[in-house]
Amino acid sequence: MAASTALSATITPSQLCSSKNRVNSISHVAHAKCVNSRRMKVSCMATSIPADRVPDMGKRELLNLLLLGAISLPAGGMLLPYTYFFVPPGGGSAAGGTVAKDALGNDVVADVWLTNHGPGDRTLTQGLKGDPTYLVVENDRTLATYGINAVCTHLGCVVPWNKAENKFLCPCHGSQYNNQGRVVRGPAPLSLALAHADIDDGKVVFVPWTETDFRTGENPWWS
Repeated sequence: MAASTALSATITPSQLCSSKNRVNSISHVAHAKCVNSRRMKVSCMATSIPADRVPDMGKRELLNLLLLGAISLPAGGMLLPYTYFFVPPGGGSAAGGTVAKDALGNDVVADVWLTNHGPGDRTLTQGLKGDPTYLVVENDRTLATYGINAVCTHLGCVVPWNKAENKFLCPCHGSQYNNQGRVVRGPAPLSLALAHADIDDGKVVFVPWTETDFRTGENPWWS
């Protein structure tokens, strides 16, 4: 007991704390070395990817092009039907004209038309570029060789035919045209445009009018 007491007396509290600090310091250093060792190991693993596994720029560009093509083809297939919605209906003829359409969108057959429309009749059909165009029935019950575009040359209103006055009378600003579409009263500055009305395989076909306007003797303003 005396020896134990003497040994305890020779060790001071500061020495105990110092020894404890050394132990803690050694443990911290060892822990730090372990952590650093682990971090270095992870870093080495991250940078040790074989070079042959990294795709070069040529392969990346090829993959991008393939991806773009895979997206574009379905998208184009979905958008294509919508484009037809904005294309005006109408059939072309061998001569480069447009088959006339009635109010129901059916092709105008000359014989059937003349059966249902008498002499002097002027009825709207769909003509070149989808414009409303009058088919004219002559007094001898034949179709006139021209159609009359119904778009007013003033501000673009559709001009109705007035059978009682034998004129086209614009309801917007009072312009008037005779039974052939020649302007007889303003403010419209020009006559109504013309189109050839031909018969091809029994159907009425409108063809652009490019020669002299027979009503005025002048070159056509619309061509």
